Amino acid sequence: MNPEAAKLSIVIEFPNGARLSPEDVAMIDAVRKVRSILGASRVTGVSYRKCWLMIDALNRAFESPVFATFPGRRGGGAELTPFGERLVALSRSVERRASAAAKNAMAELTAALNPRYEPRASSGASAPERDEPHQGRSQQP
Repeated sequence: MNPEAAKLSIVIEFPNGARLSPEDVAMIDAVRKVRSILGASRVTGVSYRKCWLMIDALNRAFESPVFATFPGRRGGGAELTPFGERLVALSRSVERRASAAAKNAMAELTAALNPRYEPRASSGASAPERDEPHQGRSQQP
């Protein structure tokens, strides 16, 4: 992918309230690689507790588990189930198809960017600063 191109990130929100985000897919990939929740935590930079909660949420979201876990110090760990492998494949398919469908719109949005834009510490666009203090409803005449 061109480093100058806009990137499309997909979050899939399921009807039962579960979600599958790029962060989830990165964590799934890490568990697949290192076969450990603690190892995945270290690789992704996400806390062990958050990794464990993400794994638990994904396992509860579907009728088939995404991960098989093997607690304990000896022989312990975690691995992706066949359904987990299919979940990742389907998620990546959605991303590829969405990116292909949005290619022209993303190029137009990228072309419209302000080349002098500098991100601030806060997220999102910020409102212009005012010289006057903000007046709430109760303070308006």
